[in-house]
Amino acid sequence: MAGSEHRYRVSVEWTGNAGVGTLGYTQYRRDHVLTAYGKPPIPGSSDPHFRGDPERWNPEELLVGSLSACHQLWYLHLCAAAGIRVLAYRDDASGMMMENAEGSGAFTSVTLRPEVTIAAGDDADRARALHGEASRMCFIARSMAFPVHHEPVIVTG
Repeated sequence: MAGSEHRYRVSVEWTGNAGVGTLGYTQYRRDHVLTAYGKPPIPGSSDPHFRGDPERWNPEELLVGSLSACHQLWYLHLCAAAGIRVLAYRDDASGMMMENAEGSGAFTSVTLRPEVTIAAGDDADRARALHGEASRMCFIARSMAFPVHHEPVIVTG
């Protein structure tokens, strides 16, 4: 619906107090849990470079994953509307973040690399072109202050 507002609620709870709070930079864990009503929790931490737990999701991975998932969902919708039968979809996305001297930083780009298998006889050129439309429609990509690149591969199954 045009002009409609959507709100999203997520709770983040820090679980990394090792008994002394944030007494010192090395004396607390970066562990936290993301929750949303009715969904399984997501264990989070910081990037291991910033003293995080490598077995937990970090915010940077979640950002790249959000871009990839949003693009995929729009792409599948557009293919269905165009009569292109997607049989499989896999994306090996990556993001580049530059850290500044004072410790802040920003993403400079994300590259999505979807490999899409479409049904034999479907239009591979149109399937490839729909990645551009999916990028234009993706709510998350439209909200970013950096470019989101696409390197799609279309395979006929």
